[in-house]
Amino acid sequence: MLVKWIRCSVVDRRGFERGQRKWAGLLGEPGFRGQGGGWSRGRPEVAHVFAFWENRVFYDSFMARGHDALAAAQSGTCNDIQVKLFEYRFDVKTGFEPAFTDADVLRVAHSRVHEDRVEHFALMQQRVWNPAMAGSPGMLRGVFGEAPGHEFLVLSMWQSSAERGKYRAGSVERLSQRAQTEDDVAELAGDVVQLEPSWTV
Repeated sequence: MLVKWIRCSVVDRRGFERGQRKWAGLLGEPGFRGQGGGWSRGRPEVAHVFAFWENRVFYDSFMARGHDALAAAQSGTCNDIQVKLFEYRFDVKTGFEPAFTDADVLRVAHSRVHEDRVEHFALMQQRVWNPAMAGSPGMLRGVFGEAPGHEFLVLSMWQSSAERGKYRAGSVERLSQRAQTEDDVAELAGDVVQLEPSWTV
C-alpha cells in the first residue's frame, strides 16, 4: 500500500474546503483505498490530507490522468504544498484500514533516521512503540511507512484528543529512552490533526 501525505498552508480556508469536497471524485478510481484529513491543531492555517492507494502503479496512473482536473478546484487556495509518498511497512496495532469515520483526531510523526540506524528504528517501532500505542485506550489503528532517504511516517488514528493526551503525558519520555530514539533519529516533526468529516472519501 502507498500512503500519500499532503501538507499545505491555506490562504483561502473556505475555498480550500469547498475544493476538498471535490476529491469525492476519487471514488471508483482503480486502486484507490481512501482519503481523509483536517486542520492542524497547533497551526490553524495548515491542512493535512492523507490518501491511500493499493500500489504505486495505480497511483501513477491516476496522477497521469485524473489528478489535475480534481486539483484545479483548489487552485489559488493554498501555497507551500508539500507532498510525500511512503510505502506501507506494517500496521500500528492490527488490521489497518484507511477508514476515518470513527476517528476524531489523527497524529502524524515524520522522522528522518540516520542511515546506519534504520533497521533498529523500525525494530523499536515494532517492539516498543507499537505495543504501547496499541494498549492505549482510544487508539484505533495506525500505519508505519517508509520513503527513500531514510524517512518514516507513523500515522495513528484516535477516538479523541483527550485519549491521545493520556498516552502522551505519562509514557513518551520513558519509551523514547527504551527505544533509543535520540540515537536513531536525525530529525523529528509531528502534528495533531482535527479530522474534518466532509473531507473523507
